[in-house]
Amino acid sequence: MQAQKTFDVQALLQIQRIGDPQLSPDGKTVAFTVQTVDIEKNTKPQQIWTVGLNGGSPRQITTEGSNERPRWMPDSKRLAFISNRGDASQVWSQVWSQVWMMDPDGGNQRAITKLPTEASGVSISPDGKKMVFLSEVYPECATDANYDEACNKTHLDTDAKNKMKARVITSLLYRHWNQWQGPRRQHILSANIDGTNIHDLTPGKGQAPPFSLGGPDDYVISPDSKEVAYVANVEADPATSTNSDIFNIAIEGGESARVTTGLGADVSPLYSPDGRYIAFRSQSRAGYESDRWRLIVAERGSWRSTVLTEGLDRNVLGMTWLPDSSRLAFVLEDRGRHNLHMIAVGGGATRAIVTESSSLDDVQFTKDSRTMLYTESSGSRPAEIFRASSSGGVPIALTHLNDDFLSSYSLGKYEEISVEGAEKAKISSFVLKPPGFQEKRKYPVLFLIHGGPQGAWGEQWGYRWNPQVFANAGFVVVMPNPRGSTGYGQKFTDDINQDWGGKPYDDIMSTVEYIATQPYADADRFAAAGGSYGGYMVDWMLGHTTRFKAFVSHAGVYDLRSMAAETEETWFPLWEFKGMPWDNPDLYQKWSPSSFVQSFKTPTLVFHGELDYRVPVGQGLQLYTGLQLQKVPSKMILFPDEGHWIGKPQNSVFWYTQFTEWIKEWTAKKEK
Repeated sequence: MQAQKTFDVQALLQIQRIGDPQLSPDGKTVAFTVQTVDIEKNTKPQQIWTVGLNGGSPRQITTEGSNERPRWMPDSKRLAFISNRGDASQVWSQVWSQVWMMDPDGGNQRAITKLPTEASGVSISPDGKKMVFLSEVYPECATDANYDEACNKTHLDTDAKNKMKARVITSLLYRHWNQWQGPRRQHILSANIDGTNIHDLTPGKGQAPPFSLGGPDDYVISPDSKEVAYVANVEADPATSTNSDIFNIAIEGGESARVTTGLGADVSPLYSPDGRYIAFRSQSRAGYESDRWRLIVAERGSWRSTVLTEGLDRNVLGMTWLPDSSRLAFVLEDRGRHNLHMIAVGGGATRAIVTESSSLDDVQFTKDSRTMLYTESSGSRPAEIFRASSSGGVPIALTHLNDDFLSSYSLGKYEEISVEGAEKAKISSFVLKPPGFQEKRKYPVLFLIHGGPQGAWGEQWGYRWNPQVFANAGFVVVMPNPRGSTGYGQKFTDDINQDWGGKPYDDIMSTVEYIATQPYADADRFAAAGGSYGGYMVDWMLGHTTRFKAFVSHAGVYDLRSMAAETEETWFPLWEFKGMPWDNPDLYQKWSPSSFVQSFKTPTLVFHGELDYRVPVGQGLQLYTGLQLQKVPSKMILFPDEGHWIGKPQNSVFWYTQFTEWIKEWTAKKEK
């Protein structure tokens, strides 16, 4: 029997990443995207593939450039898509993302748009006559709701040639994630299917936020092809508000009408196939980005709404209509799984359709509602596309793109444990053991702490912080879901508010002590690592325990006071700490890791991206300064070209390599 290879970062980056499956209207073919990684070129190109709903070999149908967002024409005879190939010769153009069209076999590929401000996120109207897409335009060029190509091109030329690069800032939310606010705004445009007659559906600064609130799934065309529903935050100060609402507008432009009026976020509008309703996801509490996502249906015209999932104390992550408009299928987050449920449009009891130890997404149904399509992944296998009967039965995988490659590696399955945490709460964790695990052998243990803080580890595949890579490095990997985690009820999530280092820390340490009693755990070789809030918790642990041999803090929150004034989404500290540092100075000091720097002793590796505007790089710099002045063994690695996450392939290889080398060095078994 051939020995299994070690699943490391090089292997991780060879996986073909499947996404965005789209079932053709005739129910015969699925178009989808496959992203690969080119380490040498430091790129992640994406191509479009197709596969028959009833089986057959998947086929790649694009090869040039990077391609995404395949969307079928109503007759299933053509596919619209976004491609970045083509003319990039202009002084202001670094890429050239445009709407393209092709036959289902990949033939007759041709550009439909040639906008200087580019195009992305294309959707096709049900009658096949119109398309809607995004473009980053100059708002002053669309005062009459028409797209002015010459005006936009002139501004692009002027900005590209201007040697003065000063930023003039007059309001908050002047940067977001890893991007500074510039003179352009992402607007929704509509056009004829041949690219002519372009209208700006969100003209003017009043209807478009400085940064996109979501992606192309936050706008949708009505079944009669006459209007578009879209999401926007039109609050006077979007930096302090999570109150996005749904609007609708005629597909050729005009006045927008507000559909929702809630205090929290309303997103993901979706028309029913018969046009009678709009379904959407909604949060009720203003300013709280981690409130429970509920599924709501509103009748068009009267806009009388019904909350369908009020009795379900879980987040709705996505939904789709059944073709007859009588029911909705939705993905529910529950205890680290993303399972599929169904409910009638009028409400009532829900019915579980798929409840596996995995995560589902991209659910679609054939027109007769008998067959459903979806993607599924788990902690031990990346996403593939599946077909199943909507009434039950064994799913059939339509793609096996990674099966042969992964057969050479040993990928363990997650185990679930539960301990008693603070206030006797039940705290769940996922545990992943290394390949060739032996019960009588002692292993070093790596505890991974998730970010958010309102997030969760779950049964799904990931490319950042992939536990399989760490397990293959020889560690038992433990992923606790302490207070603040999602999927265990809203109160459990809310319990972290104003208590960042309290109950969550106790929950994690209860898990640590439980693992220490297990026969396979070497309690003298524990390490912990986390990013964002997980980095905060590592920083907090530095001042509160010497239980660990090593820490890794990635983009961690170190000083809450300076963090509150530097981060871009100001609503976050306003909610989490009920005001700014000058409002509640004692609360900020109480839960700030920087208040305990004199107790730091554990060797720590600090990662940070210099383009991180969510947790700005100063947090990492301050942490490293404190470690060095306390004479704690430490190392800092800064990425000038990365934001909150590490995305570039060569940076990712370096990150994983440095991470594993650090924890191996400090948890190495000492010879007696």
